[in-house]
Amino acid sequence: MLEVSGLEVAYGTSQVLFGLDLAMHEGEAATLLGRNGMGKTTTLRAICGLQPVKGGTIRFAGERIDGWRPDRIGRAGIALVPEGRQCFPNLTVDEHLVAFFANRRGVAEAWTPARVYELFPRLSERCRNLGNQLSGGEQQMLAIGRALVTNPRLLILDEASEGLAPLVREEIWACLRRLRAAGQSILVIDKYVEKLIGLADHHTIIERGQVVWHGSSAVLDADHGVWQRYLGL
Repeated sequence: MLEVSGLEVAYGTSQVLFGLDLAMHEGEAATLLGRNGMGKTTTLRAICGLQPVKGGTIRFAGERIDGWRPDRIGRAGIALVPEGRQCFPNLTVDEHLVAFFANRRGVAEAWTPARVYELFPRLSERCRNLGNQLSGGEQQMLAIGRALVTNPRLLILDEASEGLAPLVREEIWACLRRLRAAGQSILVIDKYVEKLIGLADHHTIIERGQVVWHGSSAVLDADHGVWQRYLGL
């Protein structure tokens, strides 16, 4: 479904990614791990067309998409839940979901605003609240719901649980496990490795813009030395 090969990205004269490779099949859940500043968000931005690619290729569902505009990539079936949530402050919860709703592939059981409210009852209670009137956890639920109503083939989450209270964080993890069980393809960045091991099929760790480790959840769970070497402070 997704194949990133030899990806190079730079901000001006400062290169961030150096020949990064990443791949996942449809229906899988995968992670991109690493310490802060190693290029994780840059990788996601490149996949979504938000950051120009200097070298390498990005293919999605068999088509080469590097160089595509972000809106075209979104219509192709990639949805991003961005770091910081980025909810519109002057739109209500309901307006967010209605504005983003699309079922371009004609999915039989499409994600609609009503289904998002079933997934996150708290959003239903706050459907008339503006984006800036929500708590951090509610904004994250809205950001996930906003992505889901586009009915994506691939759901990407950047720092899925960052800054959330423990109970809300568990609610987000429960949501992702439910989506995973339903066959949604998911690519996620987060620091809670123990939660990701229970969610994802395989993991890619990057350091200084290059892949330094890739493997299954079982292998990562058994080798905490990898955690200490590449993920510890």
